[in-house]
Amino acid sequence: MAKAAKKSQPRIVKTVKALREVLADWRKRKADIALVPTMGALHAGHVSLVALAKKSAKKVVVSIFVNPTQFGPNEDFSRYPRTIEADLDKLADAGADLVFMPDAKEIYPDGFATMLKPAGPAAVGLDDKFRPGHFEGVATVVAKLFTSVMPDIAIFGDKDYQQLQVIRTMARDLHLPVKVVGAPIIREKDGLALSSRNVYLSPPERAAAPVLHQVLKESAKAIAGGGDPEAVLSRGRAKIMSAGFKLDYLEARDAATLAKPDPQRKAKLRLLVAAKIGKTRLIDNIAV
Repeated sequence: MAKAAKKSQPRIVKTVKALREVLADWRKRKADIALVPTMGALHAGHVSLVALAKKSAKKVVVSIFVNPTQFGPNEDFSRYPRTIEADLDKLADAGADLVFMPDAKEIYPDGFATMLKPAGPAAVGLDDKFRPGHFEGVATVVAKLFTSVMPDIAIFGDKDYQQLQVIRTMARDLHLPVKVVGAPIIREKDGLALSSRNVYLSPPERAAAPVLHQVLKESAKAIAGGGDPEAVLSRGRAKIMSAGFKLDYLEARDAATLAKPDPQRKAKLRLLVAAKIGKTRLIDNIAV
């Protein structure tokens, strides 16, 4: 049987000028536009974002940019996986229309001097506590992507839940005319959330990693059933650490603001966890 013809790769642009020229032509033809920002090393979770984008708009732009300003001095910027050819093959299969692949000089040219400093959900003692400066880098690069693409809708994964709430707040506060949408977490069969960093896990670490999702599920069920949140989470923290993780946090937070829950106010909760096993830091979250 003959093999099916391989889909042609989406068009690639590397400068904001070239990007805007393509977008201007699309807009002349009344096409609405969805943006999927990524740092590459694409997996099925990213592909699901592109699929949702295709359902939401006529044209889909995917950005691939490993953003140096969101990595701390002791983080894995140089080690972050870069798999461009495989990424482009996945995006061709997913039906992306355009890939924006700038280099660092395009995003942060000589003399660049303006960084956003988000507060609100960016300053609640979760990832901001353990990754100082991270959300300044995230907010700045996403704002630049939004103002360069001017998408009608932007799709982000729920896995980076604090990041999603930071971006929603930033877009609202700056009156950016884009609808920010969160997409469900894609998981392995054993519950581990898909992440580009999972490739760093050794076989024993990979075997232990699903405990994060197990604890989240157990804790959410117990809290929803009336269990004392702090007692439930205390048991969950002990289970995560006994599995070999160095725990950064396991917390119950207001799902909208990420502030600590007010016992006098009924609000939807989100459980969030970050923990390191070996050299790999994993994050996950779940609704209560």
